Amino acid sequence: MKTPDQCENMVDIRAEIDRLDRQVVALLGQRFAYVKAASQFKLNESSVKAPERFQAMLEQRRVWAEEEGLNADAIEKMYRDLVNHFIDEEMKHWQQSKVE
Repeated sequence: MKTPDQCENMVDIRAEIDRLDRQVVALLGQRFAYVKAASQFKLNESSVKAPERFQAMLEQRRVWAEEEGLNADAIEKMYRDLVNHFIDEEMKHWQQSKVE
């Protein structure tokens, strides 16, 4: 593991970016596991979609993005796309659990 200042060339930079991206993907996998687990506590389709929670979550991610010096619009779009996908998957999981 090297800090950006310790990287001596593009090979070092790319290796560190790949290392970080691998961690990000692993964390997204963990996040998805929580999303699926949450479906057992949802009573109806509206609670799966939870539009108020979705909007509050996006607003919080914007704040965190700004705190990190990132573009809040870009982070919101990334989370909007990600969470909409997870909501679709959670809905499938929720519907399947109601059939069983």
